[in-house]
Amino acid sequence: MARKPARNAPEALSRPPVPNREVRRARTEMSFDNQSLLIPLFGQFDANLVQVENRLGVFISARGDRVQIEGPEDGVARARDVITKMYDRLALGQDLDAGAIESLIAMSDEPTLDGIMDAEPAGGRGGPPIMIRTRRKTIVPRSAMQATYMRSLVRDDIIFALGPAGTGKTYLAVAQAVAQLITGSVQRLILSRPAVEAGEKLGFLPGDMKDKVDPYLRPLYDALYDCMPPEQVERRLASGEIEIAPIAFMRGRTLADAFVILDEAQNTTREQMKMFLTRFGQNSRMVVCGDPRQVDIPGGDRMSGLADAVEKLEGVEGFGTIRFTAADVVRHPIVGRIVEAYEGPDA
Repeated sequence: MARKPARNAPEALSRPPVPNREVRRARTEMSFDNQSLLIPLFGQFDANLVQVENRLGVFISARGDRVQIEGPEDGVARARDVITKMYDRLALGQDLDAGAIESLIAMSDEPTLDGIMDAEPAGGRGGPPIMIRTRRKTIVPRSAMQATYMRSLVRDDIIFALGPAGTGKTYLAVAQAVAQLITGSVQRLILSRPAVEAGEKLGFLPGDMKDKVDPYLRPLYDALYDCMPPEQVERRLASGEIEIAPIAFMRGRTLADAFVILDEAQNTTREQMKMFLTRFGQNSRMVVCGDPRQVDIPGGDRMSGLADAVEKLEGVEGFGTIRFTAADVVRHPIVGRIVEAYEGPDA
């Protein structure tokens, strides 16, 4: 049985200021068939509903399997849409946390929320959902731009994914690569990034070559282990099906039948980027991820190979360019506000 909301009145909620004009108010009621999903849907002490309330300026009352929403007409419509999508995620066995709810709320402001979540092509012909299935989870887009990116990952030969941290650039690329490796559409997964410190000089690192480069490649390992069971990752690393290496090891190779990901590409030089892109082989796909505003190339006066490549190749057939912004950050909401503060018009 669902908990009764721990709130006494709508006035206790944080609402945006009401403009000096008449606001049309509305009231709607929803009910849900699967009562076993109500507790995760509402959250502990109705935390999920409170999150929707505070963000959309509505009042939500939950009793049994029914949810009643009151407030400004537009807010009520968006809240109903968001709660429906929350329920649908749970019904599909997907996780529902504060980040997922925040993404659904952000997407509810788009006129095509249903299209984003259901991947219905233009013209209303219907189609399979946009999702990436891996051994450990099924991944769906959490922003409109992520949906565009996920389409590009199965359509374009080489994809440039640009934008701030927390937008899913590398994670979604790794997930798509793992999915294609599992189905056999590629034979190898190659993950690379330049071995450049973020504004620090770490000096000598002990150990063999793997020990020296692993700290730079840790984010790629994290994404892999999130998409595949650890024993499978270790087995495929040992067999060479998955290879993780710094970009310096790419020279002289032809990467055929492979899904190749270059992370932190803003820290490549123009020469490195040209070398990397020309490794492209038959039946391959490349994803180049980076944040043009986070360049750590030593010296500071060398042009980023990522910016140079996008300038030269954007619009060329076979290339896709995806630009994320702070609005697409899917980590904790405060990360998006941090990005906006640092990269806003006055930054």
